[in-house]
Amino acid sequence: MQIAQRSSTTGLAPNGTGKSGTAGKVDETGQAAQAGAPEAAAAPSAAAPVPRRGVSNWDQPLQRDISGAQQAVDFLEQSAAQLRALKAELSSRLASRAGRDGQLEARVRQFSDTWRNRAEASGGTLDNQLSYSSENSVQRFKVRGMNMANLRHGARETLAIAVGNGAQGLRSVQLEPGLSDEEIVQRFNQALAPVNVAVGLGDNGELEFATPESEWANVRDTLAVQGGGIRFPTGQLNRLRTEPEPAAITPEAWQTSDVEAIRATLNQVIQALNHVEAALSKVNLALNDASQRATQAMPQVSAAGMDLAAQNFVSASSESSYASLLSLTSALTGINRDRVMALLGLR
Repeated sequence: MQIAQRSSTTGLAPNGTGKSGTAGKVDETGQAAQAGAPEAAAAPSAAAPVPRRGVSNWDQPLQRDISGAQQAVDFLEQSAAQLRALKAELSSRLASRAGRDGQLEARVRQFSDTWRNRAEASGGTLDNQLSYSSENSVQRFKVRGMNMANLRHGARETLAIAVGNGAQGLRSVQLEPGLSDEEIVQRFNQALAPVNVAVGLGDNGELEFATPESEWANVRDTLAVQGGGIRFPTGQLNRLRTEPEPAAITPEAWQTSDVEAIRATLNQVIQALNHVEAALSKVNLALNDASQRATQAMPQVSAAGMDLAAQNFVSASSESSYASLLSLTSALTGINRDRVMALLGLR
């Protein structure tokens, strides 16, 4: 089943009819960059750059894509490093047949803690299969009895499905003879979309559900159905048993009590490392794509505009006056090493 993914600081204000001293020199270029500002029309006719959108005004989705992908990369790189260390420790223990010293168990606990914190550490961009999404990660699950063999046949019936508490979480699905599999899935999707549950069709004819991981516990604990006695019982709402998709990595099952357990754990660690490295490769591609889109969204400043800004800045910095100090301080507000390095990294 496919679940769809998906002000800058200026210098001093003009003093009315014109600019005086060094403050005007530094601020001249800044004013020209303000689209639609009345002062820009009164600025000197020197080569003023065409107004462009600044970096701080990038589209929010683009900023979210870059930030989310970077968080995912950081988590996956940390996980890969811990798994490599654990793999080396397991191999060494098997080779030396040394007794337990606590180091191996500590490394297993370390990765278990890292994996348990996956959703938060990755900014909600990696699900338990390490599938990346710039939107919220999802938990996929199945529901016993929700399959085409049961839903396709029978007389007309209205299913009342409850997700969460309260009337807003009560949805209805109309089933009737002659519906195709696609039409049944569509009706479930339309009914459950308002409560953040998506529905698809699995290979074996079972409905596959998905909900944001942050809402999974609520869905799992409250999902219930009431039928008309045809496909599902009538009367009160009956709790449904959900079957969540198991995580790709299960460190809680790794054992180190004896040689055979260590050997089995080593095999699972190798598989986990391969899975993490494959996910890291895909997320790096997503990060590169987002970075390229960010580069294209960068304001294209003309050479003449840059020359004008540089000349004004040099001229202002060469004068030792209060006006010069004030204008330079205003121009440099908000500029720090992290911001400069982030911008350089996009090139």
